[in-house]
This record gives sequence, C-alpha cells and structure tokens, in this order.
Amino acid sequence: MKVLVIGGDGYCGWATALYLSNRGHEVGVFDNMSRRHWDLKLGVDTLTPIAAMPARLAKWQAVSGKQIELFVGDTNDYPYLEQTVRTFQPEAIVHFGEQRSAPYSMIDRNHAVFTQVNNVVGNLNILYAIKENCPDCHLVKLGTMGEYGTPNIDIEEGYITIEHNGRKDTLPYPKQPGSFYHISKCQDTLNIHFACRIWGLRATDLNQGVVYGVLTEETGTDELLINRLDYDGVFGTALNRFCIQAAIGHPLTVYGSGGQTRSFLDIRDTVRCVELAIANPAEPGKLRVFNQFTEMFSVGQLASLVQKAGAAMGLKVEITNLPNPRVEAEEHYFNAKNTNLLDLGLQPHYLSDSLLDSLLNFAIQYKERVDVGQILPKVTWK
Repeated sequence: MKVLVIGGDGYCGWATALYLSNRGHEVGVFDNMSRRHWDLKLGVDTLTPIAAMPARLAKWQAVSGKQIELFVGDTNDYPYLEQTVRTFQPEAIVHFGEQRSAPYSMIDRNHAVFTQVNNVVGNLNILYAIKENCPDCHLVKLGTMGEYGTPNIDIEEGYITIEHNGRKDTLPYPKQPGSFYHISKCQDTLNIHFACRIWGLRATDLNQGVVYGVLTEETGTDELLINRLDYDGVFGTALNRFCIQAAIGHPLTVYGSGGQTRSFLDIRDTVRCVELAIANPAEPGKLRVFNQFTEMFSVGQLASLVQKAGAAMGLKVEITNLPNPRVEAEEHYFNAKNTNLLDLGLQPHYLSDSLLDSLLNFAIQYKERVDVGQILPKVTWK
C-alpha cells in the first residue's frame, strides 16, 4: 500500500514510517521539521541523540534496502500539501503532523493560538487535499484520549448511545479537553466527522494514550535510527521524566496527589495499531474511533513502578510530591474501553515487560546528556 506519513520526523511518526516500510509498504514522509525547531526555541533536547532527517533516511535505506521518499513541507502550505498528495497518490494518510504538547499550548496566548491554527487548519487542509485529489484515500488520524477528560462514567470508543425524553440516538462521546492543545484535537475530530458525512471520506481516529518506549525492531537497528526520548517539562511525559530522574539520582516529581489516571501503550503497539487501521480501512462516509491504549495507571502508580524497577538495578529512588502546575482532577474515576483494536488482532506489550529495556536502560546510557534545569515544570495553567 502507498502510505503518506505526515509528521514522520516526530516520535510516533518516525517509528511508524520505518515499521510500515519494513512491512513492504511504499512510504512517503511529509514533515516541516518544526519539532526540532521548537526544541531549539525552548532550549531543550531529547535524551537520545537524533540525526538529521536525510541522514536517518539514508541509513534506513542502507540497512533495509528500502527507500522512504521525503517531502519537506507544512500542512498549512496548502499548495505544496496538495501537490504532494496529487503526486504521491496515497492509499492511506497517517496524520501525526501536529503540535502535540499540552504544556506548550498553555505557555501563553501566542503558543495557544499557534497550536490551534497549526493543528486545526493543517488537518482541515489535509481533508481538502484528500477530497480534491484522492477521495478514496483512508485518513488515519492521531487523536488523544485526553479529548475525553475524566468523566464520572465509562469512556466508550468515540460514540455513546443515549436515551433522552423517550428517544434514543448514538452520538459522539462528550469531550472535556484539558488544554488548548486538547481542544484542537477535539476540533479536528469534528471536522473529520463532518467531512466523512458530507463528502463521503473514510477516516479512523486513533485516540491514543500516553506512549512510552524507545525501541522498535527498526529503530533499534542502528543509533542513527534511534527514536526520541523527551523528558523536559514541556514535551516530556511523566514516565519518561521519572526514568531520567531515577537514572541521575533525582527524586521522582509527582504532580499533586498523584491520583491522576491516564491510559498508556508501548511504541511497538502504536505502530502495530496504525498497521491494523490501514489494513482494515473504514467504510466510505464513516469516521470510526479506536481508543488506542493497553493499560491504565495513575501518576503515583507510575512513580512506584519506576522506584521498584530502579531498586532492582541498584538505584536509590525517592519520590516527592510537587504542587500541580495543571488544573485537573487529582482523584477521579477513569474507565475507558479499548476493544476495537484488540478485536482486529493487537497483541499488547505491557509496561512491566518493557520498563527496564525501553526506558531505564536508555536513561542510564545517555544520562550525561540530561539537562537537570529542564526537568521541573515551568508552565502553569493559570
């Protein structure tokens, strides 16, 4: 299949592009390299050293014998985006190409506006590019479990059946986004849903949990192919931060009470989920939603897991609680459904099986690259 991976230089996009290429798909990568630019502006860097994109792709071709075509452009540059789609004629577009950090979107007005314009307009441009140039193309869009928030009822997969005043309907599940970033993802979902209903497009929205891990079969082939490991207060995840803190002897910094519960999955499951989605496309006129995660943990549980794993490696790991820079419920109900991808054949990896090799060992290997000044939060919601 011909697959265009938008945002293929990023964490999920890079692993996905290599995985699909290795499985025999003809892969193109569309990216404006802005993820690297944002790091430079913030003065942060991934723990693992990331090579320039041409060097990455050349190394992949050398080790695999497979070529990935690179299109350097911006989804907000519609003429170039449309030209790429018209020329490449993808059968599936995998869309990772958005600003993906909640803290980044909450820095100030400029960052909030940039996030929403970049994400919403870019996604809308992709919808028009598909409509005008390859209307049977299947859009696989990265959403986020953060769109749902933390409702006091079970979270269904995208839709919920409601009975009200004697009538019944199945409607999009209510959204309670927790940042300007998450709001942009909700707007994306509305636009995709509309485009499918009105234009007959086909799309799958992957509401993904927090992804962890560095290694896939492909990214572990050579250090030039290594993936990102972000730990800073803007782009880093709590789990990544905890592993880096354990490696350098810094107390694990739990925000608030630590009862915030979220969904998680291994990067190896991310790429497999994308493959399952494109191999089993949505029907024309339909937006289907998959909740893409394998496990649920609270922040406090993550800290305890890292503390236990660190102790097994001879590390002395302490846990401390910080005032929460976010505005969020710290103790809440959280029960989300995730059966659709399992029904398609996903065989999950679990955090307990991969914490040491995918995270702590990398944290220890590259700990000399840690910038301690970037670990603690610098962005607040108020």
